[in-house]
Amino acid sequence: MAGKDKKIGLIGSGSWATALAKILLLNTGKLNWYIRNPATIEYMRESGHNPRYLSAVAFDPARITFYSDLEKVAEDSSVLIFAVPSAYLRDMLAGANISLDGKVVVSAIKGIIPGDNLTIAEFFNRRYSVPFENIGIITGPCHAEEVALERLSYLTVASKTEKQAKKLASMLESHFIRTVVTKDIYGTEYAGVLKNIFSIAAGVCHGLGYGDNFQAVLVSNAIREIKRFLDSTWPGKRSINSSAYLGDLLVTAYSQFSRNRSFGVMIGKGYSVRAAMLEMNMVAEGYHATQCIREINKDRKVSLPITDTVYNILFEGISPAIEIRLLSEKLA
Repeated sequence: MAGKDKKIGLIGSGSWATALAKILLLNTGKLNWYIRNPATIEYMRESGHNPRYLSAVAFDPARITFYSDLEKVAEDSSVLIFAVPSAYLRDMLAGANISLDGKVVVSAIKGIIPGDNLTIAEFFNRRYSVPFENIGIITGPCHAEEVALERLSYLTVASKTEKQAKKLASMLESHFIRTVVTKDIYGTEYAGVLKNIFSIAAGVCHGLGYGDNFQAVLVSNAIREIKRFLDSTWPGKRSINSSAYLGDLLVTAYSQFSRNRSFGVMIGKGYSVRAAMLEMNMVAEGYHATQCIREINKDRKVSLPITDTVYNILFEGISPAIEIRLLSEKLA
């Protein structure tokens, strides 16, 4: 089995962390799993199920070492996979005296650190001195709910070296998971951040009653917006139409499982931002990403009309109907 010699630590207990645990246990003998809430750990030890997320997925507790101590799971693991909301990562780590020296750090977070305006790879490199060569990125197109159902899914694994990317990919491959590797850690991360913003836009449009014809135009403009931003921020050789970029955008913009799209639908139907957040059981990464990308783009000055539209709706309180109508005049 691939990865049996690696001590893998998984950080997080949400739907994506739970899906990753299912995938990892197919390829590893045991898993170190950090879950903040001791009550959740006790429930999982007794039942073999996550009580809140993907509760139909069954685990063998004998193959999992559970931790509620972040320092301890880091100490006992050679590979650490983070699958927590980006908005919580900084404070979570600040509360622990954690050493990442010599560790391979993998981000399964499609978000950006609010306030710092850093991608997850940049955050671990600058704040914890993790070399980029020891950082990996797991991205889609993939939804946790379909992983739970063992529907054929594809993951993109990015690292600075192809050798490292292939090592990480070997931990994730199975009869229903196929992997693609890339060295474009910057492009895959920023594309993952941006597609969440565009998924909110797609949800807003759906909530307002716009149909498939308009959504197709919106998404085709969104992938061009991603390309413009990446070409300005981290230029390099990449195929923007590949699954890590266009594929991830499509599944997030159209899927019933997309939390960002669901958040946008509620906004389009008249919910306030606060009410939509309270209604959701999960974090919509695109909310924080919208403000972060807006701030980053103050210096870049890339044309980002969809991002600007979502920002005006979420942070300026402008009517979604007015903003989308104005956006529609800029799309082609």
